[in-house]
Amino acid sequence: MLQNFVNLLDWIYKKKCYFCKSSKEAVKMCSACYDTLDFLPVRLNRIIEGEKVYCAGVYSKNLQKLIRGLKYHNQKDLAFFLAKFMAEYFNKITDKNDFEVVPVPIYPKREKKRKYNHMNLVGEEFCKLTSNVFNKDLIQRIKDTKPQYKLKRAERLENLSNAFKVNKENYKGKIILLIDDICTTGSTFEEIIKELNKNGITDIVCLAATTPFED
Repeated sequence: MLQNFVNLLDWIYKKKCYFCKSSKEAVKMCSACYDTLDFLPVRLNRIIEGEKVYCAGVYSKNLQKLIRGLKYHNQKDLAFFLAKFMAEYFNKITDKNDFEVVPVPIYPKREKKRKYNHMNLVGEEFCKLTSNVFNKDLIQRIKDTKPQYKLKRAERLENLSNAFKVNKENYKGKIILLIDDICTTGSTFEEIIKELNKNGITDIVCLAATTPFED
């Protein structure tokens, strides 16, 4: 009943595409704009702490706008489209659905200010699309780190040192699929993998929506 009401409001007020402003489909990302998103070749992007890391696309054009809109401009409806992009890529790697999807957490003060963690939203939608298990309670961010994009690799590692805590009592015993929006040097994944390993959790795969580098 509630969804029917929401659909009616969408029809009345005609949601516009965040990218091309068209109201033809009454969605935040129309199919034409979604189809402009470029996938990277389906292959291993890198190995971090012995774990496989995959990146679905390059951080440019509409994919960059999609992430920035979701992350900084309260465009929460865009979480579905980023999750869809990641799920379509990941489904080409494996058809298994026995993963425990764990989003990279943000510091509580930052989440309170933003009122949401965009990767939690993406993780929920990703699990609906792939039938995997969502787990946002396994990893906690306990250090208010500086923005990573301004830092060199050594500075990133120092910035993230002791930034995460694993709440092992929330581990569901499945393969961990650690997800994030952007993988640049891989330092965030690296620190979380180390913490998971310290807690005896070693079956891990990492998936980022984007990377700034094609190779």
